[in-house]
Amino acid sequence: MARFRVAFSADFWRPDGQSAYPDVDLSPLTGDPRIEIGIAHPVDRALGAEALAGFDALVLFAPRVTRASLPADGRLGLVARFGVGFDNVDVAGLADEGVATCIAPQGVRRPVAVAILTLALALTAKLMIKHQLTREGPAGFATRADHMGVGLEGRTLGSIGIGNIGAEMFRVFQPLGMTFMAHDPWADPAIARELGVRLVGLDDVFRQADIVAVNCPLNDGTRGLVNAARLDLMKPTAYLINTARGPIVDQKALTEVVRAGRIAGAGLDVFDPEPTDPADPLLALPNVILAPHALAWTDQCFAMTGAADIAAVLAVMQGRQPEAIVDRRVLDHPRWRERLARNRATFGG
Repeated sequence: MARFRVAFSADFWRPDGQSAYPDVDLSPLTGDPRIEIGIAHPVDRALGAEALAGFDALVLFAPRVTRASLPADGRLGLVARFGVGFDNVDVAGLADEGVATCIAPQGVRRPVAVAILTLALALTAKLMIKHQLTREGPAGFATRADHMGVGLEGRTLGSIGIGNIGAEMFRVFQPLGMTFMAHDPWADPAIARELGVRLVGLDDVFRQADIVAVNCPLNDGTRGLVNAARLDLMKPTAYLINTARGPIVDQKALTEVVRAGRIAGAGLDVFDPEPTDPADPLLALPNVILAPHALAWTDQCFAMTGAADIAAVLAVMQGRQPEAIVDRRVLDHPRWRERLARNRATFGG
């Protein structure tokens, strides 16, 4: 019997072979006798061709995948990225070889938007500072008036990006009575109007917003986008939140403006580099709230993201086009079309 072989990057598994993320339901794969699951082990955080040889699809978490990762057997046809970011995949290089990259926007949309809300509420309420004051007992209670929070009604929430997550962020913040603005060269004006978001220039977001949230992908155009000059545009009472990718923000510049009191603070779930260096001075700042690129990690997030990736794998196995293909040029590639036709004849129906 022909087998459709699916690799999972090794970070999905514990050393004892058990799933590291049991909320990801693998039963649609394990319950099909035509499907075989394997583990792809990276070397220096990258998957090599030898690790992927003989596999038809890859479900990928953190390791890098490049054109050099493609085995000579030409069998691999799909990389299903576990999440919505794809900066660890050479998407264009794979598409040039007839290999599709898919993401899972539905799985992360609401969890990341809620993570942004979590950071915004914690920052403006001075939650972490008050948490520490409480642990200090009477001395801490005596100074609580020195740490007044900031109400959000009538304040301005600004976003760098109003795509999948940025738009959902505004939906989540709707009940708070804030004013919305965003910068996005590719924004859909209809969606902005529906959400009550005013589209403005990039520097205007930094000048006017009380909370600036980074909601754009990492690419050559956005690397270092939030630099010292733009941070200097922000109000001294404003906060920066980044749940997108660390290298979008100049981390040293951010450390300096927060330490100098030129902005009120920051909430970060992503860093440059990751993992963080314990000696990084950013980590010692009391008005910066930190999470280890996992604030959106919930049972629901992983269940939905896993379901989306598995649906993509099953679609390709059955010779159908999966959803959320990043580089749609692959759809016209002869090897991609031949692969789907072959899978449809072997596993479809």
